[in-house]
Amino acid sequence: MNYIIEDRITLEDVANVAKRKMKIEISPKAAERINGSRKNVEKLLHSDKAMYGINTGFGGLATVKISKEEIDDLQSNLVRSHSVGVGPILDEESTRAMMLLRAFSLSRGYSGVKLETVNQIVEFLNRDIIPVVPSQGSVGSSGDLAPLAHVALAMMGEGDVIYRGKVIDASKALEIEGLKPLKYSAKEGLALTNGTQAMTAILALVLYDSKVLFENSLITASISIDALKGSTTPFDARIHELRPYEGQRYVASRIMEYLAGSEIRASHINCPKVQDAYSLRAIPQVLGAVKDTLDYVEKQLEIEMNSVTDNPLVFEDEVLSGGNFHGEPMAFAADFLGIALSELGNITERRIDRLVNPLVSGLPPFLADGKAGLNSGMMMWQYTAASLVSENKVLSHPASVDSIPTSAYQEDHVSMGTIAAVKSRKIFENVSKITAIEAMIASKGVRYHLPLRTGKKIEPLVDLINSNVSHLQRDHYMGKEFEKILTIVRNENMRGMIE
Repeated sequence: MNYIIEDRITLEDVANVAKRKMKIEISPKAAERINGSRKNVEKLLHSDKAMYGINTGFGGLATVKISKEEIDDLQSNLVRSHSVGVGPILDEESTRAMMLLRAFSLSRGYSGVKLETVNQIVEFLNRDIIPVVPSQGSVGSSGDLAPLAHVALAMMGEGDVIYRGKVIDASKALEIEGLKPLKYSAKEGLALTNGTQAMTAILALVLYDSKVLFENSLITASISIDALKGSTTPFDARIHELRPYEGQRYVASRIMEYLAGSEIRASHINCPKVQDAYSLRAIPQVLGAVKDTLDYVEKQLEIEMNSVTDNPLVFEDEVLSGGNFHGEPMAFAADFLGIALSELGNITERRIDRLVNPLVSGLPPFLADGKAGLNSGMMMWQYTAASLVSENKVLSHPASVDSIPTSAYQEDHVSMGTIAAVKSRKIFENVSKITAIEAMIASKGVRYHLPLRTGKKIEPLVDLINSNVSHLQRDHYMGKEFEKILTIVRNENMRGMIE
């Protein structure tokens, strides 16, 4: 089944095309809109009126009129001159998502491109020809000029692409696939490079992965609660009805679900300890706020993904210049996501410390097997988690509060949204590792309570995680074992493993 570009695109659609390489096609309705918009541009070309980006220069050169004979060259020159990205290249999934979102935006019928131009994006995706797009160089207004230019450059048969696992000349990939390099006409180069699709694509995939990680983090937190003989009283629904944030109620409900039937909890139901530490007791309040943030970011993304963000916009009888390319909504959302993920990592690290800390854990010091002192056990994993948390504190400084004027003060306020999106991916990667550390240590810790078992739903997952770790009576290298646990906590089906 293909994804059909028509009236709406969802986060799941983006994941299907970007991650699972679902084929796409343009619906007749969308094709009609594209053709209609192109006819409007061609009609307007007969006018002597100055129309930004169609018969004028760009940015600070907007007052320079371009002759009719040079209009097509103007568009190709724009693409070449704007392909100035540097640094590590974007991962293939992010680039695929960017191309899909650009094709969808162009299909709305306000950009004035030819149908064959949108078809070229579709062919690239369906044949898995992925332009090489450097991750640095966008200031987030006028949209993602440099990243999008690298995509448009490849469609012209210039620059590099990733094809069959190798970086090769775009012209070579086109030749192999029997595709013709595009020759851009009026408005097309500008339409392809002007928009927020790079930051939106990166953020969409980070959010998609973060939603998976968040759900899995509720499971690892539940395992930690039982390993530390925490109380389930703080998750009582009556408490959360008095502060009815949706995320808070959701998290409390999930924790209670995962710890239902725990023999460990039953064994200390009447213990004299009055309250647990905040990293256990306040899980609904902290992780609930994280979930509410994820939901907010998704709502913003739904709007942005379904928007037209290039400039100028082509209406039936006129071309209007505006600022839909400005990435501020995505910049704020990406920064907010990074902050929320950082806090997810922060509270998780505090539970990791409690699990290995003999002063508070009630478990063997540092969960060390064998002779104490001779073996350090899990001591150093808390150091690693602390390092990752500290790095996230630096990365979570908002990029959106900065602006450096560009293009001779014409573009005097920019969003830095792509920087925010890129660093949100780095924060996500760090939090994934922190969550994997908790999963590994908590699953080991909960087994010190045998023959008592944890919640019925999470018991099989504890077995799965422990089965991927060698339980020797001495210290040993655990790097490869950790990578296995990391794969588990990032697995979309981890929750399905316990249901």
